[in-house]
Amino acid sequence: MATSRRQFLQAAAAVSIGFEGLARLLAEDVQPRGVGAAGYGPLVPDPLEMLDLPPGFTYRVISQMGQTMDDGFRVPGKPDGMAAFPGPGGKVILVRNHELEATWRDLGPFGANNELFERLPRELAFDAGRGRRPSLGGTTTLLYDPRAQRVERQYLSLACTEYNCAGGPTPWGTWISCEETTARADDFYEHDHGYPFEVPGRLTDGPVRPQPLKAMGRFRREAVAVDPASGVVYQTEDLDDGLIYRFIPKRKGELLAGGRQQALRVREAPSLDSRNWPAGEGRRPAPVIPIGQPMAVDWIDLDEVDAPNDDLRKRGFAAGAACFARAEGMWHGRDAVFFACTNGGREKLGQIWQYTPSPREGTAGEASEPGTLELFAEPNDHSVVENADNLTVAPWGDLVVCEDGPGAQFLVGVTPAGEFYKLARNARDNSEFAGSTFAPDGRTLFVNLQGTGLTFAITGPWRGA
Repeated sequence: MATSRRQFLQAAAAVSIGFEGLARLLAEDVQPRGVGAAGYGPLVPDPLEMLDLPPGFTYRVISQMGQTMDDGFRVPGKPDGMAAFPGPGGKVILVRNHELEATWRDLGPFGANNELFERLPRELAFDAGRGRRPSLGGTTTLLYDPRAQRVERQYLSLACTEYNCAGGPTPWGTWISCEETTARADDFYEHDHGYPFEVPGRLTDGPVRPQPLKAMGRFRREAVAVDPASGVVYQTEDLDDGLIYRFIPKRKGELLAGGRQQALRVREAPSLDSRNWPAGEGRRPAPVIPIGQPMAVDWIDLDEVDAPNDDLRKRGFAAGAACFARAEGMWHGRDAVFFACTNGGREKLGQIWQYTPSPREGTAGEASEPGTLELFAEPNDHSVVENADNLTVAPWGDLVVCEDGPGAQFLVGVTPAGEFYKLARNARDNSEFAGSTFAPDGRTLFVNLQGTGLTFAITGPWRGA
């Protein structure tokens, strides 16, 4: 059962907002309000045993692993992060990640034995694996007609990167695809990995020429979100002791031109452990962060961001940056940046955080008017949400969160007031949901089942649609 933000705020009222050491929250658990009251009603069992949805909602499978695409390559497996862009004539352009490693040939775009790889011009492959074992991650782009409810075109749009997990759309109409690995060049890899790549959110003739955005740092990057006002790019790191980063570009919207890489620090609590894990296993007791308490933030400049020793987070934490429990999905909406920490919280079931940028974000003026960070939700209850991963912000303000837990998998809605509800259930297997994103008009929700390699379009009586 979900605990409302109001109840947590009442319980946390005695905690010092000065944050000196963050007084430990010892209030008893409060009785939560029920799941579902804020949603679209109980989920209806799907006779096809694919997706259980609320009354009035329907789905369509629009893409499936192994299909032959328009460019002759195969639809890759493990679809992950995704974003939707406006296409011609009211159609939708989807850019979709694929979280694949070089060894998973049976799931890649080039066939079971990479027999199609020679069709790809070598300059369009970021890592050709020295001609023997090309990297298989990247992105595909789909043109979807919501009126006809069918895909008109799909093709490979970023080739031969590694383990592309999530990413994020930009205000200038591109998708940033992130490598969630720090694999180094060796006998198989031609290049180091751990970089973001920019992919057009428009139709192209084929894959983009891959250019790693090295100034944004090399680490296990999961997702990004861009503040449209400042052009600052925020980034998550999927590790138990990962940081939250931001990149201030030299020129807004031109990420290849370089910029400054920084890490988030809570002003009154340097080197804050934000995970709310219980003490034990060699950990010293840490302060418990209550829900809904804004904390002033500043940002630490980082150097040697290419981090050949994969130590960017360790150096950042030592300098005062806060650490987070596997920060994964991230999205900008409601004038804030929301991100999920998959195993944060007392029960290690996940947290959702909200960062509100300063009106002077990325400038010297933010010293007197800082951005703020607050814990938006931490249910600590399997029945509410279990290991939040990808997320998006719906046009009407709710979050749509993809679960990645050990059992049944749900899409979970969260209202601005912090109330949870079930939006969909994977009735087919225990594969995680990934890549939730709405069409520009808010009428269609697209989402993937990663393990099964399926992409869905969900329609229904959405609020405000």
